[in-house]
Amino acid sequence: MHYTGTIWRPPYEAESLLLEVAAGCTYHKCKFCTLYSELPFRYRLSPLEDVEADLREVQQRICDPLTRLSAQLQGLPAPSGPRRVFLVGANPFAIHADRLEKIARSIREYLPTCKSIGCFSRVTDIGGKTDAQLRTLRALGFDGLSIGVETGDGEALAFMEKGYAPEDITEQVHRLDRAGIGYNFMYLAGISGKGKGAEGARKSAAIFNQTHPRFIGSSMLTVYPESRLYQEIQAGRWEEEGELEKLQELRELLRGLEIPVGFATLGASNAVWVQGTLPEDRERMLGELEEACRTGSEEALRRYRRALPHL
Repeated sequence: MHYTGTIWRPPYEAESLLLEVAAGCTYHKCKFCTLYSELPFRYRLSPLEDVEADLREVQQRICDPLTRLSAQLQGLPAPSGPRRVFLVGANPFAIHADRLEKIARSIREYLPTCKSIGCFSRVTDIGGKTDAQLRTLRALGFDGLSIGVETGDGEALAFMEKGYAPEDITEQVHRLDRAGIGYNFMYLAGISGKGKGAEGARKSAAIFNQTHPRFIGSSMLTVYPESRLYQEIQAGRWEEEGELEKLQELRELLRGLEIPVGFATLGASNAVWVQGTLPEDRERMLGELEEACRTGSEEALRRYRRALPHL
C-alpha cells in the first residue's frame, strides 16, 4: 500500500480500509495546525495508478488461497472485503469531483463489498462542488464526511484564518443534507482563547443546532512551537485557555446542544474522555466533566499537554 508520512484518521474509522488518494493539505493556513509539517511538500495528489494498485493489492489479499486457508486452520472467518473505505489525506473532498468519481468507481470495481466512502473535508471543499456533483458522489457511496469545523465562533475562525465564517458552515452542510451525504463535525476546544471558551461554546452550539451532524468529536487545542499560533502567543496577540477552562468550555457546549447527536472527546489531546449520545446521556457527561473540573488540577492537566509529542 502507498502511504506518505503520518496517517491521520478519526477513531471511529478504525475498521475502515485506509486508501491514500492525496498527501498533505490544500489549504495550509490554519494558525494552529502542524499535522503535515513533516512532509517535504505542501500537497500532492496520489497517481490514479497507485490508487488502483492499492485496491488491487487489497482484492488479492482477500482472495489469496493461503490467507483463506490460514484463517480456516485457525478457526477464523474467511477474509471478506471492507464495507467502508476512508480516503487518506488532510481534505480529500477538495479533489475535483470528476477524479473523486473515478476513485469511487474503482473502489466499487475492486471491492464490491464496500458500502460507503468517507474522508476529511474542509467546509470550503463542499462549496467547490455543485449540487449535481454532490448527488453523484452520494450515489457512488460518499457518506459520513468528517468536517473540521473547529468552532462556530466567527471571531476565532477569522483569527485562526480558517477561511470560512459560521454561516458558511450551515450553508454548506445544508447542501450535504439535500444531497443525502451524512457528516460528522470535529470541534476544537480552546480555539477561542483565554476567557472566551464558554462564549465560543455557546456560539458553536447555536450554529450546530441549525445542522444535522451524526457525531461531534471534540479535540483540545495543543499549541506547538512550530505553529504560527505559537508566534502569535509570543507576540502577545493571543492567550491560550487554561486546561480547566477547556473542560468548562465542553460543559457549556454540551449544555447548549439541542440536536440529537453522538458526542465524544477524541484522541490523545484529551486528558479527560467522555462519550455518549444527546440528549439522553447529557447529564451523565456533564457530571463526568464536572467531576474532572472538581478533582483535576491545572498543573497536572498542563503537564499532560506538555508531554504530548504530537497529535
